[in-house]
Amino acid sequence: MSEITRVRPPEDADERSTLTVLLDYLRATVELKVDGLTHEQAFARPVQPSALTPAGVVKHLTGVERFWFAIDFAGLDVEWPWTEEDPHGCFRIDPEDTVDGLLASYRAECARSRQITAAASLDERARSDGMTFTLRYAVAHLIEETARHLGHLDLLRESTDGQVGE
Repeated sequence: MSEITRVRPPEDADERSTLTVLLDYLRATVELKVDGLTHEQAFARPVQPSALTPAGVVKHLTGVERFWFAIDFAGLDVEWPWTEEDPHGCFRIDPEDTVDGLLASYRAECARSRQITAAASLDERARSDGMTFTLRYAVAHLIEETARHLGHLDLLRESTDGQVGE
């Protein structure tokens, strides 16, 4: 198990701090839900007939971070997170994926997202062609998306090894 630090969001802070610290809190919780699982546990499908795996959720969230912040908001020319066969990042895992590799990719993508959001105003508009949303909307959406998938991780983790909470 690695050292994962979560910081509870301040209850009386400015809008940017409230949104970004809440999102970072949820991001760290994603890591906690997967930390300590073996390779077999992380790639198992403990909730039948669902094909969801803890590893698949982390891989999906990595793609979501890249898609919303680096590609659509910042307009960066970075690798598309999903394939033509899986255009919406539907939690597909590949044989070469590892838990450590997926978590490292997630951490790196979250770090890039933090840099992008820190450098822009919440009122700034997305730069990619055809995108009109604000950074405020993107951060709020990532809070919702991350929290929703943490619910999946809660269920998957409890079904896998009984661990609950946090």
